[in-house]
Amino acid sequence: MEPLIRNIADTARWVAIFRAEESERPDAIFHDPYARRLAGKRGEQIADAIEFMKKNSWSFVARTFLFDEYIKQHVELGYDMIINLAAGLDTRPYRMDLPASLKWVEVDFPEMISYKSTIMADEKPHCELQSIPLDLSEIKARFALFKQLGDRSHNALIVSEGLIGYLDEVEAGALAKDLAAQPSFKRWVLDLMSPGLLVMAQKEMGPFLKDANAPLKFAPKEGEGFFLRYGWKWLESKSKLKTAALLKRLSDEMMAFAAYPEPEGPKGDLPWTGACLFENTDGMSNS
Repeated sequence: MEPLIRNIADTARWVAIFRAEESERPDAIFHDPYARRLAGKRGEQIADAIEFMKKNSWSFVARTFLFDEYIKQHVELGYDMIINLAAGLDTRPYRMDLPASLKWVEVDFPEMISYKSTIMADEKPHCELQSIPLDLSEIKARFALFKQLGDRSHNALIVSEGLIGYLDEVEAGALAKDLAAQPSFKRWVLDLMSPGLLVMAQKEMGPFLKDANAPLKFAPKEGEGFFLRYGWKWLESKSKLKTAALLKRLSDEMMAFAAYPEPEGPKGDLPWTGACLFENTDGMSNS
């Protein structure tokens, strides 16, 4: 039988279901009118089958909200390019109020770009959208693309939502270093998990992701400090749990857990995940 999650691209369908469910609420925090169509039947099947993630769908709602807020903030600061790595089925260029002059570049596997382009063929983005088919593990091609985009931008925000957890430490470090080499890549927002959450996620979702050859791997013991040696200074992190509590998307049990203070610095065994913002120190020194 075919595995439920066939490859890493299928995880984007699953996440799109959680965006669709939030969008359909009367008190929706964001509206993604394309999410359910993009997710398709397979997205529904995956979301229904993995109880752990269904129970914790608040995490995806909080993540979408936090990334939306970081993008709005940087657009208001005058950033001229958003580079969305492993963009999956993201629809922000279509659903967010963005200036027409903004350059939005999304990068993902050729099959994912083709699938999304077909579904969205009749929709018009609010900004200047470029979709680039590329396997980001192809290091030479990746670096050449980053150089090209770096030359076209003055202040770029890198967005990698749901990507870094699937890399190992060597791969994550190499990606960070390649990004930092471009002076115009000023900031980077990514989502990070603690070692404690990685153990929990591997236990609950490991079999599904193993079948797809897409295991979760990255949760550095030094937390956000991991990226400093690759040219990225940590600016701030926002907890998905605390955010979901503020958004009133938690059960009573989880609300009680969210009331506890979270430690500063590395989270160790605490099951923690958040959106983290970094600044390019290599780029500042080279600009």
